[in-house]
This record gives sequence, C-alpha cells and structure tokens, in this order.
Amino acid sequence: MRRWFWRLVQFGLFVALAAAVTFAAWTWWLLHQPYRNYEGTRIVEIRSGQGAGEILDQLSAAGILADARLARAYLIYWLGDPPLLAGEYRFEEPLNTPEVLAKLTRGEIVSYPVTLIEGLTLEEIADSLARQGFGDPDRLRREMQRVELIADLDPAAPDLEGYLYPDTYSFARGTSEEEIVATLVRTFRRRFRDEVEPVWAGGGERSVRELVTLASIVEKEALLDEERALIAGVYAHRLRRGIALCADPTVIFALKKMGTWDGNLRRPDLKLDSPYNTYVYAGLPPGPICSPALASLIAAAAPADTPYLYFVSRNDGTHVFARTLAEHNRNVERWQRQYWRRRWAEQRRGN
Repeated sequence: MRRWFWRLVQFGLFVALAAAVTFAAWTWWLLHQPYRNYEGTRIVEIRSGQGAGEILDQLSAAGILADARLARAYLIYWLGDPPLLAGEYRFEEPLNTPEVLAKLTRGEIVSYPVTLIEGLTLEEIADSLARQGFGDPDRLRREMQRVELIADLDPAAPDLEGYLYPDTYSFARGTSEEEIVATLVRTFRRRFRDEVEPVWAGGGERSVRELVTLASIVEKEALLDEERALIAGVYAHRLRRGIALCADPTVIFALKKMGTWDGNLRRPDLKLDSPYNTYVYAGLPPGPICSPALASLIAAAAPADTPYLYFVSRNDGTHVFARTLAEHNRNVERWQRQYWRRRWAEQRRGN
C-alpha cells in the first residue's frame, strides 16, 4: 500500500513537473513569437506618467503585443521592471514581446527632420521651429536669451543671435525648447571648432563675435559660395581703411528689431539712427544680424585678399566688383538703374 502510494505521489510530481515544463516552454514560445495584428505602419504615443500596465494594454489594443499580462510578467520577473520611456514609437513589422519591450526601455522613439535655412534671425528661427511643430515660439525666444551657452566664445553676447546653427536636425515630438536651442548652439560650437577655427589662423584680427557678425553680413549679401570670400574681403578691406560698410542687410535688421520692416528698403531708411546702420556708423554693427551658414563663417575667417572696395548685384545672384567709387557708380548705373528702368518699362508694356 505504501509503495503504491509513493509511486502515485512520484507520478503526480512527474506530471506536475512535466506540465510546468510544458507551460514554461509554451510561455517562452509565446513570448518569442513575432506578432502583428495591424496593417502598414502604426505609431503609438506613450505619454509621460503612464503606468506600465496601461502602456502594455495600449500596445495590445494596437495589435502590437499578443498578451499584455504575459508581457507584464516578463517585464517584472525577467527584466527587473525597468521604466518604459515616453514618446512616439513606430512599429512596421512583426516583433516578439522582448523586442517590443526593448524598444520602449531603450527609448527608440520616432524623430522627425527639422530644417532651418541659413540667414534667419533669432526671431525667424523661433517662428520656423514653431511652424514645423517643435516648440512654442515665445518659450523658444526665452531660451534664445540663454547667453551662458556661448559666453566663453562671446562674453558680450546679449542673446544667441548668430549662434543658432542652420542645418537639418532630427527631433522627437515633445522635445523641450531648452533642448532644441541647446542642440542648435552645440552644433554651432562643433562646426566652428572643427571647420572654422582651422582656417582662422591665430584667431585673426577679429574676435569670435566680430567674425560671426561679418559672416552674417556676408550671408545676407552672397548667394554663390564662390563669391563669399570675395565679399568678405571687400568688407575686410573697408574695415581696414575705416570706410563705412554701407551694407543694406544691416539696416534691414535694424528695422526688424524696431518692428517697422515691411519688405521695402527706402532711401530715408539709410539715415536711420541705429548702431546697426552701417551707412551711419563705421565699422561692424554691434553683433550678428542672422545665423550664417558654414560657408559664410569660413569666408569671414579667411577673407580674400582683394583690392576691391565696392560691389553691386547683377540681379542674377552674382555681383560685379570695383576698386574705385567712380567705377562703382558706373556699375550701379548699368546694373541697377538701367536694369530696373528696362524691367519697369517691360512691365508697363506687358500691362
């Protein structure tokens, strides 16, 4: 009787063990079985403050996880209950449960391209970012006053004008205004260190602030990369000679700061009493007038050695250069006054 009883107990234990092993194997197979119950691409947003259980239920309802309870057990007992990070996640192919949880614990969130073109002012960059869905413009402008981000390079900077590097970035939805602005400044610092300083032998005759200011004027004047160093050379030549720069973009920037720029530069504007008006005040303006591209920064760091003191637009993106005022006046007559008289006459005939 006892032998039969113990044999029954052993058999029961064997059956229980076999069942446990079978259940464990089945559970492990389920966990590692790729699953997808949706079509195409699915974007899931995990909000800050959501609990793990709520998140896993959300993923199950979206057709990404086969079993939220099984995923929760794996998260707790196998992974040690790490946090699931907030953000947007893209799912496109069948994934097993550990793969899904790995995306969320590593924070493999979706990022989007954000392009900032060269030549924008601080205000325009804030507006551009906001239009592209990244940040509130007022909060961005406040972050753009954090001069401590650039103080070692430019102790005199009253804001980050000129130091918000124009480029295509990749940001996740919900990235803070603080991180966005810090990224733009970090990129400026890296590109300046790696690509501008090597051609700016010995620091040159200008400070970083003066270099960036000159580069910002070149940015607004030059359309072709091959003319940037030459235009920078003209301005450098004028600075050495003590001749006013007479750069229209500096007057436009002054009008923008006053809130009176309407898209047209008029002759009376050239007499505007502003330190940014390089018709009235000799030398460089107090600071940058936009965020220059790398090509303009390099041109300002290594301007062409040129005899020219003047240039005027040919109205096709190129410029004609002159050594003397008389030569320049002839170029202005040909490429500006005569050009626009012909254009206006053609428009009147066309009407």
